Amino acid sequence: MRNSRALAAVVAAGALVGFAAPSAAAWAEPSNIVAMPSVIARGGQLTVTVDGSSCSSPGSYVESPAFPRTNLQHIQGGSTASATVKVNHNAHPGAYDITANCGGKPLTRPAAFTVIHGGVRGGIGGSTTSGATRTDMAIGGALVAAAAVGGGVFWMRRRSESKA
Repeated sequence: MRNSRALAAVVAAGALVGFAAPSAAAWAEPSNIVAMPSVIARGGQLTVTVDGSSCSSPGSYVESPAFPRTNLQHIQGGSTASATVKVNHNAHPGAYDITANCGGKPLTRPAAFTVIHGGVRGGIGGSTTSGATRTDMAIGGALVAAAAVGGGVFWMRRRSESKA
């Protein structure tokens, strides 16, 4: 009985190691492509990051119809590589794919980023017309005041309890 349990444990451990080995080898191939920012104006700079240890090898690159082929550079401390690319000035607005070629193995991420016609709308705080209304500001101010009063009352009660 004990021998069969030990045999079952050894077989289970062997199966676990056997299934883990192919997945560890698969990490060498490109596995993920990230483009930041995901929305960009024509002529802007885009940072493309690719996961996979083979992407650090010479000759690895990324390309898209919106920017020229660019070599990947290894990022220290991991199995990731990146490239900074400039989006073509004549790129049409819309979503674009990115293809990474690492160690002769291609990986394509569909609709990885979007090119827009004008500049990207940046935030300028609460001074935009589409931001908070006067009513929103009044409600927020009342909530902050109530929290301050409640905190003061709680603190004063705690002080009076400690004196007793």
